[in-house]
Amino acid sequence: MSHCNKKMLSFFLTTKCNLCCRYCYNVEERNRIQEQTISFEIAKAAVDWYFENNVSRHIRFYGPGEPTQEFEMMKEITAYAKRHPNGGNRVTVEIQTNGVFTKEVREWALENINIMWMSFDGMKDIQDYYRPLNPKFSAVFNGQTSAEVLESNVKWLIEHKKSRELMVGARVTINKMNVNKQIDTINYFFELGIRYVWTDPLFCSVGNKPVCDETSKLDECYFGIENYVKNYIDAYKYSKEKGVFWGSFFAVNFDGESDYHCRCCTPLSAPHITVDGYISACDMVLLGANPYYMKPFVVGKWNSMNKSFDLYSDKIITLNNRRSTVMQHCEHCSAKMNCGGYCLGETVNETGSLYGNNKAKCDAIIRLYKEIGKCEPYDYLHP
Repeated sequence: MSHCNKKMLSFFLTTKCNLCCRYCYNVEERNRIQEQTISFEIAKAAVDWYFENNVSRHIRFYGPGEPTQEFEMMKEITAYAKRHPNGGNRVTVEIQTNGVFTKEVREWALENINIMWMSFDGMKDIQDYYRPLNPKFSAVFNGQTSAEVLESNVKWLIEHKKSRELMVGARVTINKMNVNKQIDTINYFFELGIRYVWTDPLFCSVGNKPVCDETSKLDECYFGIENYVKNYIDAYKYSKEKGVFWGSFFAVNFDGESDYHCRCCTPLSAPHITVDGYISACDMVLLGANPYYMKPFVVGKWNSMNKSFDLYSDKIITLNNRRSTVMQHCEHCSAKMNCGGYCLGETVNETGSLYGNNKAKCDAIIRLYKEIGKCEPYDYLHP
């Protein structure tokens, strides 16, 4: 099914993080504020509201920092959702984590998480270069690097999960160091026991103005989309032989037709609750108070007086109306029903408009669509 059909309640749990990633896309936002963590009052109310208005019972933990840095809060929210009188027995849990967490966390995850996506860039030298451990946490992990902790946690979870419903996969940021090593990366993950991987080409960080007004950012993250696609196609074919799923963010909708790209267009069925009490429609909009040019994605706010969420219906309608079937640059595109107009977050970040166009990414998607085409439904949708 199309990526927009991934219905879930996401919690942007905390701004705290134990890594110092070189390409972190929200570091500018986090550096402007003091560390914050979502309040249990708001999280609890979000579960009540979501369960009352949606059939899905899938909850998810995400950034803007590393969710396991607020382990007790994550446990408390999970426990509340699972014992909820309105379908708590059907709750499933997903997390996107940097994988650098303690034995206590992984033991809990083994029993409580269903889908675990590790942000993991591949071989040790690449992982440790782009995603180094924050030196403040060196003692916590006995001087190990992020790659060493990741490897240990992945192997332990896969070895111990046995018949339990737990998928441990990798979400890879493709960068200058691994773009030409995609087949090597598949082999590396295969040896670790990972069988599901989504790749995502490096994109520009979110600041206080769009990239079209700050073009130096393009030079920082550009490494050749054409090169990524060429190497991805070779790796995709190889992955089939190895029995590994090797996905691309450019192909998230190749398993179903929709003129929506993603859950941004249907924010009430896939809301994201921010640490500062807002409802965001997008993984790239992690704080609601000062979203700058990304404000189209802030669709609601916690009302502490009424103890409820106020929804911004005009913004929700605007997002609902953003479809590939109404965009001029999509009109004659052969892939428009298996693309949906590409990622809204990246589009607004780069062009400042919901209806903007990144021709290089469009060309990449069209080429992949011609080479790979439609496919069977994915076992696990992009995180």
